[in-house]
Amino acid sequence: MVTHPSSFCLDLSTPCSIGIISDTHGLVRPEAISALHGSSAIIHAGDIGDEAVLRALEQIAPVYAVRGNNDVAEWARAIPASILLTLNNLPMLVLHDLHDLDRRFSAPSVRTVITGHSHRPLIEKRGGVLYINPGSAGPRRFSLPISVAILHVAAAQLSATIHELL
Repeated sequence: MVTHPSSFCLDLSTPCSIGIISDTHGLVRPEAISALHGSSAIIHAGDIGDEAVLRALEQIAPVYAVRGNNDVAEWARAIPASILLTLNNLPMLVLHDLHDLDRRFSAPSVRTVITGHSHRPLIEKRGGVLYINPGSAGPRRFSLPISVAILHVAAAQLSATIHELL
């Protein structure tokens, strides 16, 4: 069963990677599956499109997902709009649209913010907060790349990379 908690804590005492995917809109690309293979967990930042996407990702690693603005079907009602994660005591917020970021989740309380929605991949540090948008792994939108992100976790250090799929 796919995990949909409102919060969770992972104690990652050894270096690992967390796969980040968003805006699949019902499409599970083999290239995305390949890029996420080996992840300790997978975060889906919304606009999932079909519960089958989560089931496919769950074959790789535990999945933690948030609901996007297009996730309006009955199956999506149990998925939270945001989740607060703790990785090695580092607070991280996941939500679909960065514009919905609640100001109470600001540095130093949250060290990482993961979003989707824009379909534009982004890794940027602002005010001590790491912002990650994996871009879209679903149907191509305009001339934007098809991509996922990998969050690298080593002790109290977090870094991320974008992986273009096509």
